This record gives sequence, C-alpha cells and structure tokens, in this order.
Amino acid sequence: MTDAQIKQSRQVLADPSMTHSTPGEEFAQAAALSSNERDIVVPFRAYLPEAFPLFAHRPRFTVRHLMKMATVRDEDIPYIREPQPDTDDHIVSGTTFETTPESSLQPTLECAQLTDISVAVPVPARLLNSPRLLAAFIDYRLLVRFGTRENQILLHGDKRGAVPGLLTLSGMRSVRTGKDAVDVLASASAIVEETGGSCDGIVAHTAVYWQAVESGLLHKLTEAGIRIARTRMIPRDCVLLGDFRAAVTFLDPGVSALILHRRTEQDGTDTLEARSRMGLAVHLPQHFVLVEANKVAEV
Repeated sequence: MTDAQIKQSRQVLADPSMTHSTPGEEFAQAAALSSNERDIVVPFRAYLPEAFPLFAHRPRFTVRHLMKMATVRDEDIPYIREPQPDTDDHIVSGTTFETTPESSLQPTLECAQLTDISVAVPVPARLLNSPRLLAAFIDYRLLVRFGTRENQILLHGDKRGAVPGLLTLSGMRSVRTGKDAVDVLASASAIVEETGGSCDGIVAHTAVYWQAVESGLLHKLTEAGIRIARTRMIPRDCVLLGDFRAAVTFLDPGVSALILHRRTEQDGTDTLEARSRMGLAVHLPQHFVLVEANKVAEV
C-alpha cells in the first residue's frame, strides 16, 4: 500500500480525538454518509474550542488560555480552595512570613461541577451537500462563535451556577479609579501580588488592548511575562488582573459534540450546534483584582 493510499484510508476512519482531522472534516464526512431526515450527532473526545485553526497562526489569547488546564473524569471534581480570611481589598503584605496574607490561609476541600456550553447557528440546507464548505464553516466560523461563548461563561458564569464568573467571584479584590484603564495596568499588577501570587494575565476589552498596543505598554507587559486576553465580553471600563495559573484550573473531561438539528414543520431551518463540557475550579479568588476605571471612549 502506498503512502497516498494510507493517508486516504485514515481520512475515512472516525477521528474523535482530532489527531489527523479537524472537527469540520469529521462532521462533513458524517453528513455525507447520513440520511436527509435524521439529526446528525458527531461526538469528540476533545475540547472543541481548542481546535479553532487560526490559533496556530496569530497570538490572540482567550480567557481560557490564561489558565492551566486539567483533564478530568466526567463527574464532580474535588479541589483545594484557599480563600483569604481578610476581605480587605487593599491588603498589604508584611516583611515576614507571619505578616503575609498567605500565612493565615486555611485550605478547604471543595467540589467543582461540570456544565455543557454550546452555540448554535442556522445553516442553509445546500451547505450539507458541499463537504469542503461545510468543514470550513465549522472550523472557521462556528468554532470562533464558540470561543466568544466560552469567554462569556468564564467571565459571567453559566445559568446553572456550575461555573462561577471571574468578574463576580466571591473573595476577589476590586479597585476603583478615575484614571484610564490602560494607565493603571502596571500598578494594578503589583496589587495582585500582595496576596503572594504573580500577576501573569489580564482580561481587557479590545479597546483597552489596542490602547496598550499604541502606548507601547503591551510590549513591556509581555516582557514581564503577562499575557492579555482581549474580548468584548468584559465591560470597556473594567480590567481583570490575576495570577490565573495559580488561582484557577480549567477542567476538561473531553466530552464534546457537533450536532445538526434537522428542521421541523414549525422551524424550516437546519441548526448546527457545537457543544463541549467544562468546569472551573477556583483555588485562590484573592489572586484576582478587578479594576473599574474610566470608560474607554469609542472612536
């Protein structure tokens, strides 16, 4: 058997871990083999938003990219939480261990829940007859929508309350300022570290991000090891800073699916849905600082 024949054989086999093919290619193959009446469900043993192809070619981080990830079983997940007994937003550490905030931490055993997040879009019926167009639509358009939904859930939480929103965490610290958000990023990063963490990430509105680019601050933050996730899912006048990799863990059970919901008599449009299961363990909420600043002016 030639190399070409081997490659062709691989393409007709199921690839739920997305080792050799993309989610769009897997789904397009399933659609080509299915009847026109039934819904199509293609499961994956991977987290779908990770497969968005443009992540490989441009340095744009989502909120998830700031966190460490853990592969878990599909059940409630035990983890250690160490909230700060002192709820003062402006904690200042002393110069001995006994006078640092972490000296008084009392670890507790908590349990994180998993939840399904999804996004669905209507699709033209004729698209199902064009495998290449269907695969590209899933990989480049449906998955980018999924990334937006993911940012929303991580920042604001889900309806079930299984995932706590980072912008409303119990135990996080907050700072109000009359300055522009971009002008306080460095000083707010220092505030993060008063609880013993190391500021490694910032979530900011896209307008704040590009102000940081224009001022040259982004390059300096990058040199300091801080990554900025830019998203429209955070208000323009808010910036979230934190030690993301220490404070939280993104939980991935490897349960995802692409689903085509066939049109009914009541609804005349097929709907394509992407769905993944995930969870969030919050270990150190005090390692986050939410800055509320002057609202960035619109152009």
